[in-house]
Amino acid sequence: MPFMLPNLPYAENALEPHIDAKTMEIHRGKHHNAYVTNANKALEGTPMAEWSVEQVCRRLKEVPADKMGPVRNNAGGHFNHSLFWEIMAPSVKGGEPSGDLAAAINGAFGSFSEFKEKFAAAATGRFGSGWAWLCVHKGGKVEVCSTANQDNPLMKDSIGDAAGCGGTPILGLDVWEHAYYLNYQNRRPDYIAAWWNVVSWKKVGELFAAGK
Repeated sequence: MPFMLPNLPYAENALEPHIDAKTMEIHRGKHHNAYVTNANKALEGTPMAEWSVEQVCRRLKEVPADKMGPVRNNAGGHFNHSLFWEIMAPSVKGGEPSGDLAAAINGAFGSFSEFKEKFAAAATGRFGSGWAWLCVHKGGKVEVCSTANQDNPLMKDSIGDAAGCGGTPILGLDVWEHAYYLNYQNRRPDYIAAWWNVVSWKKVGELFAAGK
């Protein structure tokens, strides 16, 4: 089946004041929708058109060379944004992870505070456009990394180190300017700091449990 633009699990204004409604409208309705349209166009008539977006990202090296660029950029953009909408929620007011996810984060980084610092550094330090990620590996180890453009860690076997740490992404932050410029202009660190207020640690914990 062709990829489809997912519905938001909340209203476009539900993440205000941290992410404004106009940014959500443009980000999902224009940018994400373009990735969906262009990924479907690039995959049309190929066996990969029947794959899930996760399969496409994991098996990029099977994509014909003449379609690799468009598929990498647009299927990556579709996966990344679908995850991004899913791991945010209104009224969570920041909070912290709990249970096994909290234990994994504390074991890997020393504390939740130290994890946030490392994640924010990955997001701030990504030159130009890209993403910061928290990934889980089989066995439950978690790791922070970042990728350029619309690459993501699922692509590790196909694009090597450009895909960051590999594993399964369970938390991703979009640091393309279209994700924050209307509200934060060039103040990416302010956007990152505000974003923690809308992270759904319940959802991230579910993704951790499924991916470990």
